[in-house]
Amino acid sequence: MMKNVICSMCLLIGVSMAGAQEKYPFQDSNLPIEKRVDDLVSRLTLSEKVQMMKHKSPAIERLGVPAYNWWNEALHGVARTSEKVTVFPQAIGLAATFDDEALEKSAEMISSEGRALFNEDLRAGKTGGPYRGLTYWTPNVNIFRDPRWGRGQETYGEDPYLTSKMGAAMVRGLEGSDPVYLKAVACAKHYVVHSGPEFNRHSFDVSVSAYDLWDTYLPAFRELVVKAKVHGVMCAYNRVDNQPCCGNNELLHYILRNQWGFDGYVTSDCWAISDFAHHHKTHANDIEAVSDAVLKGTDLECGDLYQLLEQGVRKGLIDERDVDVSLKRLLTILFKIGLFDDADKNPYGNIGREVLECDAHKQQAYEMAQKSMVLLKNEKNILPLNVNKLKRIAVIGPNADAPQTLLANYFGVPSEIITPLKSLQKRLNGKVEIDYMKGVDFLRPLKDAPSFKEVAAQAKKADVILFVSGISADYEGEAGDAGADGYGGFASGDRTTIQLPFAQIDLLKELEKTGRPLILVNMSGSVMSFEWESQHVDAILQAWYGGQAAGDAITDVLFGDYNPAGRMPLTTYMSDEDLPPLEDYSMSNRTYRYFKGQVRYPFGYGLSYTTFQYKPCQTDTAKVTTGKTISFSAQVTNTGDRDGEEVVQLYISHAGNNVEPKPICALKGFKRIFLKKGETKEVTFTLTPEELALVNTEGLLMEKAGKADIYVGGGQPYKSEGVFYPLKIEGDDFQVY
Repeated sequence: MMKNVICSMCLLIGVSMAGAQEKYPFQDSNLPIEKRVDDLVSRLTLSEKVQMMKHKSPAIERLGVPAYNWWNEALHGVARTSEKVTVFPQAIGLAATFDDEALEKSAEMISSEGRALFNEDLRAGKTGGPYRGLTYWTPNVNIFRDPRWGRGQETYGEDPYLTSKMGAAMVRGLEGSDPVYLKAVACAKHYVVHSGPEFNRHSFDVSVSAYDLWDTYLPAFRELVVKAKVHGVMCAYNRVDNQPCCGNNELLHYILRNQWGFDGYVTSDCWAISDFAHHHKTHANDIEAVSDAVLKGTDLECGDLYQLLEQGVRKGLIDERDVDVSLKRLLTILFKIGLFDDADKNPYGNIGREVLECDAHKQQAYEMAQKSMVLLKNEKNILPLNVNKLKRIAVIGPNADAPQTLLANYFGVPSEIITPLKSLQKRLNGKVEIDYMKGVDFLRPLKDAPSFKEVAAQAKKADVILFVSGISADYEGEAGDAGADGYGGFASGDRTTIQLPFAQIDLLKELEKTGRPLILVNMSGSVMSFEWESQHVDAILQAWYGGQAAGDAITDVLFGDYNPAGRMPLTTYMSDEDLPPLEDYSMSNRTYRYFKGQVRYPFGYGLSYTTFQYKPCQTDTAKVTTGKTISFSAQVTNTGDRDGEEVVQLYISHAGNNVEPKPICALKGFKRIFLKKGETKEVTFTLTPEELALVNTEGLLMEKAGKADIYVGGGQPYKSEGVFYPLKIEGDDFQVY
């Protein structure tokens, strides 16, 4: 009898394994993806379907479907993996490069490293692990409208145009160009109208005008969806007009799907669906919440509630066909990354671990760090320093030797992190004596350490003092990850002041009394107001969170081995008093496009060790008919005695047009170019009807007849050397969208 039972069990096991190995149509890589998806969905039970709509998608062993974890990050390098990977500057530093071509190249390298790890897992049959998939929840294209927002460091700054172009470059680099397979999957987040405060993001309701929505908050998302063809979108935690973003019919259906034609997948931010009933109080319970989220267009839940969709179907809150719609979008992505296919079928399937931290990737991270450096002040051309005229340098400050600061947030870990101190020690070894004293912590004096006066007395022995100031992602960032210190100036990840921490200013004041040249290198994910510093230190270099090679990039700039050309992707306001409440999402008097006061360092600003001269290429007043494109050119000459890069920027001002509201001026083109000393290049920008148009109060982008000024220069109009072109727009009103 026992023998028969055992034989029966063997038979059952054999049948089960045979079923799993059966060749189903969805496993046939020669079939169109749509047919493969339809076949797989037809074989799944409702219970299996809803489990696969969570970020931890389980294996369906009876069908041979592998597990997959959707949650992964690649903000400025593959993040949160145990492998050693290349770490580029934080996103805000990448924005400061004003170089979308270099960013696309960097993103290609990031996706190669991620591909290598995924390919290994796929071959080993281990695709369900955390932070190993190819669905990267980046880029963050929210608008950094207020410098106090802690997560602003993850964005590309305050300007919709710059954000659009840099975000699109990241998408193209990550996703690749194959017509069938995706190298990786980018995700535009957080959709939409989301930029602080952090402490109440799970319950906050944003009310915003149609004008601000379409003029400021939506353009970057539209660029990524309509033009860059991003395959993922993440909806935000907060509500907009009392509807949670992940259950917002206007945002997800009318705009994203119907108007923009988005055919990718939408994921919730993590545990955002649980906010519906428990924080927003817009839904009676979690079953209603998950049902409504899927009906409104949120296909994937980062969280653990979507299994309740099965009860939603039984209660008649949602139909299984609606579940199928979302699941098919998700499965389409999984087929496109090659989860079900042999590596040889996929052009990216054989990328191996030899790409991890390869020389080309490390060199690119180094170059991006160089490009990100923004020289804000250089009194009496104290920089670059001449190593032959120095005997001793004092290196002081909380970020002089703080490797973790350079990694920012959403980071991976490289094999080597080069801090400013390490770089200087390597570069100046045997040439210049280095006195290193941390001197002060981020927010307070050091315990059991020399006083500020004692630090200054020691520093006075040096020829020059280098103070490496700033904060870190421990103080600004995402709620729960940053701002926990609670020692003044920070709240739940956001900043409550844009001043440098007072303890650091106090030490700087003591150092200034020495009379020695005082150079400030600042690391932060946002701007500091530099109220005292801008008036008293000799030079200021904004270094952001520069990634693994930041130290060498800083040293290059300080000693002239690299001529800085980074530009500010943010406005540096004079003081906290210039800022409206963080909860106020109106763009009135915010960012360079609408702020009417005096600023310390404008958006688009950055100094160089050389000089550039602009000459017009057109002499007559330009005219264009609505609905047509027009080009503007300028000659740029390096008139200084050093080779260097220049960021040529084009702004448009509609001051002569009586349409209201409108920006004071707006960036509509940028190109980063290299010029040898004495060299001249002609730079041409082509402006489309979209770039010549203005948003009206209903949210429509309209090109209207009237006058405009076109400015081409190294910064904003009236704030840099450049050329103006008056433009006359003729014809009937033209609706762009």
